[in-house]
Amino acid sequence: MPTTPNRTSRRALAAAAATVVLWASAFVSIRSAGAAYSPGALALGRLLAGSLVLGTVLLIRREGLPPRAAWRGIGISGLLWFGAYMVVLNWGEQEVDAGTAAMVVNIGPILIALLGAKVLGETLPPRLLAGMAVSFAGAIAVGLSMSGGSGGGHASVLGVVLCLLAAMAYAGGVVSQKPALAHGSALQVTTFGCLVGTVACLPFAGRLVEEAGRAPLSATLNMVYLGVFPTALAFTTWAYALARTTAGRMGATTYAVPALVVLLAWLFLGELPGPLTLAGGALCLAGVAVSRSRPRAAVTAAAPAGSAGHETGRRRETV
Repeated sequence: MPTTPNRTSRRALAAAAATVVLWASAFVSIRSAGAAYSPGALALGRLLAGSLVLGTVLLIRREGLPPRAAWRGIGISGLLWFGAYMVVLNWGEQEVDAGTAAMVVNIGPILIALLGAKVLGETLPPRLLAGMAVSFAGAIAVGLSMSGGSGGGHASVLGVVLCLLAAMAYAGGVVSQKPALAHGSALQVTTFGCLVGTVACLPFAGRLVEEAGRAPLSATLNMVYLGVFPTALAFTTWAYALARTTAGRMGATTYAVPALVVLLAWLFLGELPGPLTLAGGALCLAGVAVSRSRPRAAVTAAAPAGSAGHETGRRRETV
């Protein structure tokens, strides 16, 4: 039975949700593994684990090499997102608490929307801009609540600058990846992007071997977890969803990450969220809901009664 547009949209939404949850968990795992591994070694170990899983799945599915037209986007996103982003974020999280890191890195969706409009010619619908504004306010509230009070957080100028650089690399990687997905599958683009990042991080191989020899098992398991789930699985589900919507809308979806970081930090790190933190998390989620919504008139026009097969381009743009 052929896949309907509605079913495709639901699958893409589920893929985006899985990505958000797994990326939120990465903040907790990076903090844990970062106590035993340096930023570059942690990035390389994570990428090696991710490349192994992705490469195995790619071979099983026999998807082969992506088309030549996809390689430019794969190469740039691999260097920026899989390489630079992971190293700089690991370093940044050694200098600032998870709340501050989530707040600063969540400048990324704004940069993605602006770059997407400039480079990819994507539109900036009013609801997307409004949702981003609401979510950004929530991210600021989360970061301020966790960095300034009961959570025991701390911030440094270096850490904030590093997280800002991570946000820029993240945005550049997403916008570079989007055109590649027009030519290659989500699995192909993710696998070879991960391999590019792995090669870029090979200079840290010596540190990885040295630190793995003395690291506690829990830190190494966290590093492997980062490679298998927030990297191999989450980057693939991200690419699947990104291929079916705009970069700006996908970027706005990740504003839910700070809210989930608060919940995970509470469950696994014992950081009890305060009222401001909870309010900020609620704003993050509300902003995502606004940015993903469409005017009622647009929904009606996109799917007139009795003509589900007449799908407009605008409907295909939504996840």
